Amino acid sequence: MPVAFGTELKHWRGVRRMSQLELANLAEVSSRHISFIESGRSAPSRTMVLHLGEALQMPRSARNQLLASAGFAPSWSSAAPDDDTLRPILDAEQWMLERHDPYPGLVLDQHWNVVDANSAGRMVLAVLGIEIGASALDAFIDPDGISTQIENWPEVGWSIISRLRTESAWVGGDEILDAAIATLGADERLGSPPQGPLPAVISSRVKVGDLTMSLFSTIAQFGSVEDIALADHRVELYFPADDATRELLIAMHESM
Repeated sequence: MPVAFGTELKHWRGVRRMSQLELANLAEVSSRHISFIESGRSAPSRTMVLHLGEALQMPRSARNQLLASAGFAPSWSSAAPDDDTLRPILDAEQWMLERHDPYPGLVLDQHWNVVDANSAGRMVLAVLGIEIGASALDAFIDPDGISTQIENWPEVGWSIISRLRTESAWVGGDEILDAAIATLGADERLGSPPQGPLPAVISSRVKVGDLTMSLFSTIAQFGSVEDIALADHRVELYFPADDATRELLIAMHESM
């Protein structure tokens, strides 16, 4: 069991690009101790496993795996959606979404499945042919999907690839995200990766009939949530990048 733990710890140290000495300094132990537990010569306590997971800033699900590799029970779980303990967080998501109208707002999970949306968000999703519960990621990587409605697809496509790489690296690698990166990277319409300075904000110019909406987004997560599923929720709020888009969103919302 210690060998399995050592392998897992070494993997995450590599993901975070830390030397044994750097991890030892963060965990306030000796580099010799890190070397011993990675090689299996020493078995870590549960407290030490949790301490190392914190030092490596591992996601909660990965910390559970680290605990399991050392022979310990998990510390984090995922409650049912109707669990009362989740209500404050779900209410907070609703509060953010509702107050963001008439601009679109979405809640996505780790794999970009649409968990919820405000009225403006549902309206935009309908235009793009995406339903609540569906994968926005699948819609992006489908060559006949959303990309055909985005006027500046090469710019947006490379931005998505960059974001997916960051998100996959954060969780130590993710098969679904990595597969999407490979699919998007093979899209010949993207051309070569952008060179030189990038614009301060990359807006998506989405065609809506004869009109175009120019949108950029901000992403929020609940940092203090201990539930595994909710910790992966992202509240993505979209804003108009120009006056024409602002007026269009307001008009669409008023017509609902």
